[in-house]
Amino acid sequence: MGDHFNEGWPDERPVHTVTLSSFQMSKYEITNDQYRDYLNAALAASQITVFNNRVYAISDTSHSQPYFVTHEADSDSQISYNISGSFYTRSKNGRNMVNDPVVMVSWYGAKVFCDYYGYKLPTEAQWEYAARGGQQNPYYRFPWGNMINHDYANYRANGSAYSYDTSPYSSYTFHPNWNDGTDPYTAPVGSFPVNGYGLCDMTGNVMEWCSDWYSSSYYSSSPSTNPTGPISGSYRVVRGGHWGSYAYGCRVAYRGGYPGLSSGYYCGFRVCR
Repeated sequence: MGDHFNEGWPDERPVHTVTLSSFQMSKYEITNDQYRDYLNAALAASQITVFNNRVYAISDTSHSQPYFVTHEADSDSQISYNISGSFYTRSKNGRNMVNDPVVMVSWYGAKVFCDYYGYKLPTEAQWEYAARGGQQNPYYRFPWGNMINHDYANYRANGSAYSYDTSPYSSYTFHPNWNDGTDPYTAPVGSFPVNGYGLCDMTGNVMEWCSDWYSSSYYSSSPSTNPTGPISGSYRVVRGGHWGSYAYGCRVAYRGGYPGLSSGYYCGFRVCR
């Protein structure tokens, strides 16, 4: 694990060897329709409630741990809650968003989805192993190699700023196929080639929640077998670039930490078991 090019942030080092037990990971990021189906099922089972157009556990009477933000509370969300008491996936500028990755979901909202269906969020180590797609000796900067352009991922190109960004664009260009003028500029899952393990969008589209707490110094003390992150913290790990990330943030080694209560138009998740 880590930054084999010595070009990233200090939290990406030291490079260290990790051994993992076998696991499976979903080919795609969880979509709007998949998360909508969960919301409707959990609502019917009286497990969740909607308050001020945000979703909470029905036991969370103080509304302190939001799972999800509906379109009525934030237009970046592509799932609405209607007056008849059900959730539905919207269209954006005439485009059906059912197969785009869900956004505006917190870490807690991602975890409760996993709990409901018997999955779990990947650990950070599992995520990086899966993202690399079996590539080693040499280790690559991205899941497919050392260069990136819009043929491989949905990200914000800037070929003049990064030598490994081979896009023809010179400044801050979103993917032209998905930049419709209305956030978020996500692409339907599976729009780009798979990596060596048959996984899509391990870089770009949306960043993905991992199960671990985040620590900038964790790599210095990480166990060598099945690491699961620090025992506590203030932030949860997010991995993989998103539709608004530059090439630097799309590197496999790049790490981030966001508050677990936060939700945004850049972050989604996938599941493993």
